[in-house]
Amino acid sequence: MMRRTTTRLVLRVSQYAALVPFIIFAIFPVYWMFITSLKRDSELYDLRSVPFLIRDGITFEHYLFLFQNTGFLIWFRNTLVVAFVPMVISLAVSIPAGYALARLRFRGATLIATSIFALYLMPPTVLFLPLAWFVSAIGLSNSLWSLIITFPTFMIPFCIWMLSAYFRTLPSELEDVALVDGCTRLQMLWNVIIPLSLPGVITSSFFSFLLAWDNLIYAVAFISDSAQKTISAGVVTELIRGDVFFWGSLMAGAAVAALPVVIAFVFLMDHYVSGLTAGAIK
Repeated sequence: MMRRTTTRLVLRVSQYAALVPFIIFAIFPVYWMFITSLKRDSELYDLRSVPFLIRDGITFEHYLFLFQNTGFLIWFRNTLVVAFVPMVISLAVSIPAGYALARLRFRGATLIATSIFALYLMPPTVLFLPLAWFVSAIGLSNSLWSLIITFPTFMIPFCIWMLSAYFRTLPSELEDVALVDGCTRLQMLWNVIIPLSLPGVITSSFFSFLLAWDNLIYAVAFISDSAQKTISAGVVTELIRGDVFFWGSLMAGAAVAALPVVIAFVFLMDHYVSGLTAGAIK
């Protein structure tokens, strides 16, 4: 009995020990970002200092520089707008489209689903050139609207692909009962399917928000005015001047920009995990 207990203990310890390298690999960039944002410039640019530790004490001068000498708060507000509004637009389009692909039988459904998946796999670097021409042609260059109307181009295919897969896990009998009770397709979608699919909807919303929140190439290509920039574009373009990198403020900006995502993930983690792994009925 004692031998069996010891074997189980050793096995469990070895399993946890095997996770340690992966945990270090995941946490190290975050650790590096925070300690860099808290170091003094004299230590940051001293080649003799240990890069993994803070030697001369912490400082918040990089955060003060970020908030006082740049338009970071404006960039933050712009990022919230261009992440939230396209996310709502994408969900409004993706929920009925995903349901149609998951439940309705019509000619060309397989081809449409395959095309949407292929569009999702297409890199944004291929799309931003024609989109830049389109934005310029309709007169929305150098404005937040240029991002609001272009971000759904890569958010909608992802949401449709994820939601259609989730809708297929729902029992079709629930829809039959709702239709027999007199619901239209739209009523049934709003009153039955969406409440049951809330974990999937939240997961799609979260991923879409992330795609827009950290997007760089569209923000740099479409916007040049500092007052219209997002965090990703503003931090990169205004804290890197030629061959001079403001590393402390760059890392401070990255740390502050990561906070809303971390907070959202903490509060939505249960829905997020269930949206990826579970269906409506356990």
